[in-house]
Amino acid sequence: MVEAAEAYSVSRLFPPADRAELCFDRHYLLYCTAGTMRLEAEGKVWSLPPSRAAIIEAGRSIHVTLPQTVMACSALFARTFIPAPAEALTVINVTPLARELILACRVWTDADKPLDPYARQLFATLAAVVSQLAATPSHAAMPLPRSSSVAAAMRLTEQRMAEAPDFASIARDVAMTERSLARRFSDEMGMTWRQTLRRLRIIRAMELLGVNDVTITEAAYSVGYASLSAFNAAFLEINGQTPTAFRLSIQGASLPNP
Repeated sequence: MVEAAEAYSVSRLFPPADRAELCFDRHYLLYCTAGTMRLEAEGKVWSLPPSRAAIIEAGRSIHVTLPQTVMACSALFARTFIPAPAEALTVINVTPLARELILACRVWTDADKPLDPYARQLFATLAAVVSQLAATPSHAAMPLPRSSSVAAAMRLTEQRMAEAPDFASIARDVAMTERSLARRFSDEMGMTWRQTLRRLRIIRAMELLGVNDVTITEAAYSVGYASLSAFNAAFLEINGQTPTAFRLSIQGASLPNP
């Protein structure tokens, strides 16, 4: 079946929601203008704040979790309009130009109406910019655990991250020895439990900083950091930018008034 519109846009406010599987019949550019969601694909989980966007290949399933209210702005491209993405899910860092193009495309929302020449050129320019950004994708992802024991330990770690979680108590709560659980983390996550905790804290901090009224200090303390310098260093190492630069990159993103 020939798709009438080469591309179109969808903007919508989504409330918090549990993990769900999604699959699209078009190549999908997903961007949150406000709030942060989590995406899972091919054994990895990504945080998607307003400083990032995701390119999802048509026909490929991903899982989405909404830990908070988000305003999503998406562009959907016909399979014949742009080349297929290289991966099922590619997460890119959004430049000011890419953001403005995404927002400019919000005018065209009819999936059944062919684009006029101006709109077609606008979507084509957006696709070209996104394709260029996809050549250097973001690598700030978390591997997904393969076993139920590591998955349970991850859940407990995330639940307790603000309270200085203790590895010995987590091992006990998942009915494993510390040595066995440490080996599982190394095998499945490619990092130690302590490194996993650090990454989980920064991912959660990014989600918090996607909310306009949360300060950097509040985000740091909320995820278990007592030292802002330690938080800044960890954030820079994992996210590739300081918390201040991250906050500036999403400045102006906000939820609409109810």
